[in-house]
Amino acid sequence: MPRNTLKIAVAVSLLATPLLSACGGSSAAADEKAVTVYSADGLKGENNDGWYDKVFADFTKQTGIKVKYVEGGSGEVVQRALREKSNPQADVLVTLPPFIQQADSKGLLQKYRPAGSAQVGAADKGADGTWTSVVNNYFGFVYNKKELKQAPTTWEQLLEGRYKNKLQYSTPGVAGDGTAVLIKAIHDFGGEKQALDYLGRLQANNVGPSASTGKLAPKVDKGELLAANGDVQMNYAQTRTMPDLGIWFPAARGGKPTTFALPYASGLLTGAPHSENGRKLLDFMLAEKQQEEVSSIGGGFTARTDVKATDANAAALTRLMAGVDVFTPDWNDIDRNLTSYVDAWKSATGS
Repeated sequence: MPRNTLKIAVAVSLLATPLLSACGGSSAAADEKAVTVYSADGLKGENNDGWYDKVFADFTKQTGIKVKYVEGGSGEVVQRALREKSNPQADVLVTLPPFIQQADSKGLLQKYRPAGSAQVGAADKGADGTWTSVVNNYFGFVYNKKELKQAPTTWEQLLEGRYKNKLQYSTPGVAGDGTAVLIKAIHDFGGEKQALDYLGRLQANNVGPSASTGKLAPKVDKGELLAANGDVQMNYAQTRTMPDLGIWFPAARGGKPTTFALPYASGLLTGAPHSENGRKLLDFMLAEKQQEEVSSIGGGFTARTDVKATDANAAALTRLMAGVDVFTPDWNDIDRNLTSYVDAWKSATGS
């Protein structure tokens, strides 16, 4: 879930600070009481009230370790870490599939199994111990509840004239949720050719590329767009301040609504300058208390199978997911072939 620019926050105050203050090599002394996190957006609240805000503040209070937070797109944060591979500036990476697999395949992640990771399902962590999901999540779409009295139900509806210049989705290959549009379309339409044919036709209604999924929901809430892509955790959290935002899951005509897990996956970066602090933060994020707060504060789904949230948000999220078929993409295949999939999408849509 990308943004056009990277932003930094220090957990004690969670205020934005200049880019160089978090990433200058001179401040990366191994004994510094700090840990730097490169993360896809969605877990930090718009008003400093998100899961990250609470977790980082509690972590600093308990350990005295300040969290320096750098936010960017799902693919963008991986590319940044890759550029810095010979001189790492960050300790912890949090991003979405297939970008966490991409980071792993490029040697950016070192093996570390955080405390509590044994309770994370096998599909939500790397078999070799290089990454572990910290928040589970699902791909979805949003719509404007004021302008559309009923939520759309099928992909085909988005081809209707009412969506002309009122629909937008983030860019595959750049945004995690944008890549998810392509993955879900291939699944729902029964193949790459069929999906690309549909997305080519959908382009007539599409406003155009967007590097940031997070910026689409406010446009939908205001009525500038009628529908856009997103993900359940981020969009559900946004409904607290965006009353006209609704969440839905497209189905192919005659089929059931579908989705797939799109977790926030974390790993310890190879050569992390504050690796021990990074390990402590990963342990902390997977601790029972923090996992119980994933739904109540973050609007997401716990990554641990032994944590059963009972708050109002957890109940609402369960109702939202009722009747939606969840499939499992072949992430390793997507990682290997992502470039060709994206190139084919560009060709089909003229992007």
